[in-house]
Amino acid sequence: MLSRIADTLVPAFGRLSVTTDPGADLAPGSIIAANHTSLADPAIVIAALHRLGIEPVIMATAGLWRMPVLGRSLTREGHIPVHRGDRRAPAALDLAARALEQGRYLLIYAEGGLPRRRDAAEAAPGDFRTGLARLSERTGAPVVPVGQAGARRVTSGSVIKQIAGIATAPLRRPALHVHIGAPIVLTGDSTVRTAQARAAVTSAWRTAAAHLAEAAALVRSGSPACAGNRGGGEVRPADDGEAAA
Repeated sequence: MLSRIADTLVPAFGRLSVTTDPGADLAPGSIIAANHTSLADPAIVIAALHRLGIEPVIMATAGLWRMPVLGRSLTREGHIPVHRGDRRAPAALDLAARALEQGRYLLIYAEGGLPRRRDAAEAAPGDFRTGLARLSERTGAPVVPVGQAGARRVTSGSVIKQIAGIATAPLRRPALHVHIGAPIVLTGDSTVRTAQARAAVTSAWRTAAAHLAEAAALVRSGSPACAGNRGGGEVRPADDGEAAA
């Protein structure tokens, strides 16, 4: 249900486009790791994945389960609450491992929270927590790096700015982009695996942000044209005329 709702609502709030790396076939039982920048980006990533025929199990903050209607839906669909700083925290990895063993796709946000910045600009992913590395070592599941950009154009900043952003997004319809990288298999100890995952997600984010000509993504490549071609990938036509999956 969440995937269908996201795929329906996101086009009303922005112009979503999606690209993929060559060989970005997502095998059942894969871990999908995405960068986290805004309250809006889970819906954007879920909508992009839904257009590829993927409906993932989502690891999300346990606070969402306290919302009556949403909480029941999350439980019914098998999504996984993460109780950070709580004795129940390890149970999330147990549930995630079980979902992967059942051939489900698992969407995880390894940064573990939102950036504290109040501007709407893009920035590279922050430090990753070790949960992703430990889960990949435990299950052997491949990791699919996903980068999204533009979600902060929908909502970011203070509470008032976030509300205003959501209220005006249907009129502004900002450009949004999701890039799906080729799967990787993490190796080494937890520290090395975490670094590998962050580097892969950062590369996917850079490709997504370059498609939107975001300054932060263009600095390293030196030119918009060069940056826009990083990662290559397939662009599929969207129903609303935008490039999307």
